[in-house]
Amino acid sequence: MAGKTFAEKIFNASTGSIVFAKPDIVLSHDNTASIAGTFKKMGGEKVKDPNQVLIVLDHNAPPTSAALANDYQFIRDLVQEQSIEKFHDVGKGICHQIVSQYAKPKMIIVGSDSHTCTAGAFNSFAAGIDRTETAGLWKASETWFRVPESIKITLNGKLRKGVYAKDVALTIIGMIGSSGADYMSIEYHGEGVKTLSVSDRMTITNLASEMGAKNAAFPADDVLFDFLGEKVEGVWADEDAVYAKEIAINLDEIYPVVAAPHHVDNVKAVAEVAGTPIHQALIGTCTNGRLEDLREAAAVLKGNKVPPNFQLLVIPASQMVYMLAMEEGLIEIFMRAGANILAPSCGPCLGTGQGIPADNINVISTANRNFKGRMGNKNSSIYLASPATVAASALAGEITDPRAERTDDKFPYSKEQSATVTISEGDNRLLDTTWNYSDVDNLNTDAMFAGNLTYNIKSSEPEKIRPHLFIDFDPSFPEKVDAGQIIVAGENFGCGSSREHPAVGLGHAGVKAVICKSVNRIFYRSSINQGLPIIVLKEAVDAYKAGDKVDIDFNAGVISVGDQEFKFSPLPEKLMNIFENKGLVNYYKKN
Repeated sequence: MAGKTFAEKIFNASTGSIVFAKPDIVLSHDNTASIAGTFKKMGGEKVKDPNQVLIVLDHNAPPTSAALANDYQFIRDLVQEQSIEKFHDVGKGICHQIVSQYAKPKMIIVGSDSHTCTAGAFNSFAAGIDRTETAGLWKASETWFRVPESIKITLNGKLRKGVYAKDVALTIIGMIGSSGADYMSIEYHGEGVKTLSVSDRMTITNLASEMGAKNAAFPADDVLFDFLGEKVEGVWADEDAVYAKEIAINLDEIYPVVAAPHHVDNVKAVAEVAGTPIHQALIGTCTNGRLEDLREAAAVLKGNKVPPNFQLLVIPASQMVYMLAMEEGLIEIFMRAGANILAPSCGPCLGTGQGIPADNINVISTANRNFKGRMGNKNSSIYLASPATVAASALAGEITDPRAERTDDKFPYSKEQSATVTISEGDNRLLDTTWNYSDVDNLNTDAMFAGNLTYNIKSSEPEKIRPHLFIDFDPSFPEKVDAGQIIVAGENFGCGSSREHPAVGLGHAGVKAVICKSVNRIFYRSSINQGLPIIVLKEAVDAYKAGDKVDIDFNAGVISVGDQEFKFSPLPEKLMNIFENKGLVNYYKKN
């Protein structure tokens, strides 16, 4: 009998099984106000287990409008009413950094944010969910999990000088693509793991969501025990565990890389894009705002100054990181270099708060996403890189190798990049009752609903979402979307943030279903929760031609495209019950 993977051991079930489990931590942040509204709609009054709940005010901290300030105050009051002790107010830090105070080996951690997977660095099973499911956890304290297939990534050797964990993560994304680990659990093995600090591991697990993964995990070893200050029992895969895929990487062969606009998997060696003009730089975020990251950047910036009219932003990941950086003199180095130091928050990473870029400029950032419009302006372009590469590029005003040497590095894993499709006015994609986006891959949640609207419009207010649905992608969509329509789309539909607004809006509009080649797993769960069926059937999308009549028989498991029929597995009864109840909120009310 084959051994078990990390995920199979965590859930004590085989791959593909559906299990119910009670998470140890249920994380939320600014979206807590919206979650509370959904909780109330479910008939919730008292949170079943307040000890599960961790709330951090971070995404728009300090609040950038009166409405957000009122939300924050509402959350403070809620925390008191519900006896929630794990609460971190404005300025304390970014939620994924704060989780490091609580995460332990063997834990199950879920959060209403796609980068919850960061906590896998602590040998926990950590995964993002949506707001509706979070509200359900407040009410029931447990939820369902599908035990995922697993990928084994073996790290050998040691990183060379000037190469960092961000380069490792981006290299892997460039190798397998942004959907290369869809719905999978990533395990990191090998002697190279011992050379990576907990901070390094958090950077690598943070970017698991950009590979499409459900979670990523490192073993419980001496590096982790030193960080925790104690030796605790962990859980890890058996040597004879069975994996869907295995990859081996030599750390000493990795070199500085960037993710070029407008996709995280558009990875290039720094040498390939060196000299590209840069006008703004960001060092921080949940990916690279830790003390070690700030040290790397400060070592490059020390004694130097950014060019005139260049904007360098530095955002420590938490108040504690900020204070330690002050004690070490790092903040002074940044300020003498010409940087602006912002309060610990997500801020410009998702286009809220300070630091939104101007039109037609290039930004280099230590963040985790570079979708068009991600930082709040669809007319700017974002490159992602390590703190050292960002710092070196800030000083030069152009993309620069932090090793201060010329190389002929060329990223070997070239993959065909899907163009960033923008539907122009007059390009009618609604034919009969079908929206034809069959040529659009990686239609992400930022394109579906702009990040800078996420906290001004709550997901519990679907009528306010609809006018903004897809508007930056297809301007005609909000006006024309209607009940009974079907969306046909390409690969990796719904990738990106865990925000549930697009699924809420599409469900509220009465869209009958989405048929796509592949789908992001958080978006898939969100859609179920909103009563919106997502059917993954590549053959049907490939067969679709503009103007074909499309219909779906859910009971028979048949999709009709023109004069062709394609079969899919009929949906389970429990899911059909959620669809029939028009979403999880109504389902919880009645069950």
